[in-house]
Amino acid sequence: MGMGIKSIDQRIKDNIKNYSINNLLAADYMRKKLENLSALTGAEICITDRHGAKFVFVGEFENFEPDVVQNPGEKLRVANRTIGHAYVDYSKVSEEKLELVKKAIKQDLLTFTAFAEELYLHKEYAFYADALEEKVVGEDYRTKQIEKEDFLTGVFNQVYFMDRMRVLDRSEVVPVALINGNINDCKFFNDAYGEEESDRMIAAIAAILKEEATPEYIIGRCDGDVFNILIPVPEEGEAEQYCMRVQKRCEEFEDPRLAPSIAFGIVYKQNVEETLHMLLSDAEYAMFENKLDMKQQPGYEERKKKGLV
Repeated sequence: MGMGIKSIDQRIKDNIKNYSINNLLAADYMRKKLENLSALTGAEICITDRHGAKFVFVGEFENFEPDVVQNPGEKLRVANRTIGHAYVDYSKVSEEKLELVKKAIKQDLLTFTAFAEELYLHKEYAFYADALEEKVVGEDYRTKQIEKEDFLTGVFNQVYFMDRMRVLDRSEVVPVALINGNINDCKFFNDAYGEEESDRMIAAIAAILKEEATPEYIIGRCDGDVFNILIPVPEEGEAEQYCMRVQKRCEEFEDPRLAPSIAFGIVYKQNVEETLHMLLSDAEYAMFENKLDMKQQPGYEERKKKGLV
């Protein structure tokens, strides 16, 4: 293209190798759908990633060891690349229903791969548009970025974050992890050391949030001491592990005065009929529970007041 950017066709062809089935399909949704199908038909199903690790299974597949090289089963393909394998046991299906059951399972597998391909294309077109905008618009693009960013922390400001929330809702992407983060005792540090030190702590926590995130994470500062984070199509436990990493980094932060600490609440959008805005209050409620638990931990008050000694 003459600008150092791959064409979108080349990008879609090349980048699928960077995605796993975990990035493109929701295990809980698939499991429920396959469990219903198995209960109705007797068929038992196991789906693995491209390397043969089990992703979801229903029925007696617990001791099954897939060999995707010698016996690849039914390949699940996105952008002409295999992202997984499906193995089906029809031994408990009645003879008169066998052909209908095979068709139903084939249709479900096609639905799964169609959804995965749609999500993959959505992500890659979004990344491509961002890269193209940055390359073409140049200084104007950087000006737009400033308008999107919170001046103190460099994460998205509240207006732009809320806009990205609405875009995700319109795209009908599920699941989405919504994390509400609230800095602990921000007022205490502001009163004790002044606004400049309080701002330094907010910036330090924002830096940790960014460093522990991946490029797909959407991070916004939505109030003075409040951050919200969106993780589209997270892997199982990904949001929880992210929050634990951030909190551990805060605990390890070395400073004669500041003791950064942040509480988190996590909720999941699982239904396209929900909106992320509707779930914000649930995330805030979970965050307050985490905040109360953190403040009751031994040594919390001593760490908070270390700079006053």
